[in-house]
Amino acid sequence: MSERERESRRERLARLRAAGIDPYPARVGPREPIAAVRGRHDGHDAAWLEAHPERVAVAGRILAVRTFGKLLFFSLVENGASLQASARAKEMDPAVFDFARSLDVGDFVRVEGPVWRTRTGELTLDVRGLDLLAKSLRPLPEKWHGLADVELRFRRRYLDLLVNEDARRIALVRSRTVAALRAALDARGFIEVETPVLQPLYGGASARPFATHHALYDQKLYLRISDELYLKRLVVGGLDRVYEMAHNFRNEGVSKKHNPEFTMMECYQAYADYRDMMELVQALLRETAERVHGTTRIEYRGEKIDLGLPWPRVSLCDAVAEATGVDVLAAPDLGSLREAVRGRGLDPGDAPTWATLVDALFSAHVEPRLVQPTLIVDYPRELSPLAKRSLADARLAERFEAFVAGMEIGNAFSELNDPDDQRERLLEQAQAHARGDEEAHPLDEDYLLALEYGLPPTGGLGVGVDRVVMLLTDAPHIREVLLFPHLRPEGD
Repeated sequence: MSERERESRRERLARLRAAGIDPYPARVGPREPIAAVRGRHDGHDAAWLEAHPERVAVAGRILAVRTFGKLLFFSLVENGASLQASARAKEMDPAVFDFARSLDVGDFVRVEGPVWRTRTGELTLDVRGLDLLAKSLRPLPEKWHGLADVELRFRRRYLDLLVNEDARRIALVRSRTVAALRAALDARGFIEVETPVLQPLYGGASARPFATHHALYDQKLYLRISDELYLKRLVVGGLDRVYEMAHNFRNEGVSKKHNPEFTMMECYQAYADYRDMMELVQALLRETAERVHGTTRIEYRGEKIDLGLPWPRVSLCDAVAEATGVDVLAAPDLGSLREAVRGRGLDPGDAPTWATLVDALFSAHVEPRLVQPTLIVDYPRELSPLAKRSLADARLAERFEAFVAGMEIGNAFSELNDPDDQRERLLEQAQAHARGDEEAHPLDEDYLLALEYGLPPTGGLGVGVDRVVMLLTDAPHIREVLLFPHLRPEGD
């Protein structure tokens, strides 16, 4: 915006105040939603409107102004609904018409008058009364070109939502997606709960936390990386089916699938295991798609996907073997697995353990291929310190991850409820943390105490809400589905 344009708007603001007009009044006055006016009159032609005159009042933001001498047209928008308003000098008090001519794109107004149709058939409110509700001191981005700077779109999301219909569509789909997930869980007898965001000890996932400090207690606290351990405490307490729409925070990189702050739906069901969670995650995704789009068939980045079909279950080790030719279970330690990987002409990298190398092979060679909905089951036990051991192979855990469009959408376990086994696993994690693994789980004595009181057999599931919204909106990057994504400091 040029400095002169800003000065002109400031000058108009000053003239309003000098004339005794409050440019930011506290009251709006009687009105009805623009959508209601359109719903009542969109089906009426010009002759009907002329024969049945009705005076209406609406409020909205001016998104466009067209001037034809003694005739003005405004485009008003309110909550996604738009309506044209006309100001005709011959039908108005001269002072009111002059006031209308002084309005700027971006101003909020309340207008009142009869409804008519132009020669082109546009439903229009003929302004007889006009009130300024809020003066805009900066012009909006040009409607048809929007914000060309992608970074600026996310830094000034309020402008993006005004001029980018796709941004508004995604915001609405996100709201409906969260509501659909809640409805599906509520219908199954789950209750929604809230657990602490500030935690004296983080846990429930492998991630580096954000740390802060509570002054009164001189206490170090962490923003939660997961709500898992608190939710399972509630199951110990007899709340057999619980869930939370949780904002989690992980001090990690930013990518098309990762943001330091993200939304996770986690739920826990007593007397269930990871097989029950397999059925649940499929049902949640199916019902959410149906509620949001009316169908389970979606298209993501050109790929046709049906969330309503049964999801195949493939063991992680079999998936790695098929993609790389490496039988990871036949190479039971890090050294032999490295050799097997090199024998296939692949780079084993610098993974510090057998399990992390298996995970690296999966991430590089399998995950990108999982376009159609798939459940990858039976992960290395070392990567799953909160999950029960597999009955078939003690090196593995009863854990699965749900994949769609090359993205992990969900993660689930048969929850480990043996307090002695859990202590041993967390001690292993604490040792790894002491060796420099910043993502290892800390030793949580209070959680172990809760387990000693008794956790029933429990299935747990976490679903990445942001990634589900990406799927349902065909968004290529997570920041498209976050109203305020994390961005690098301006100017860097």
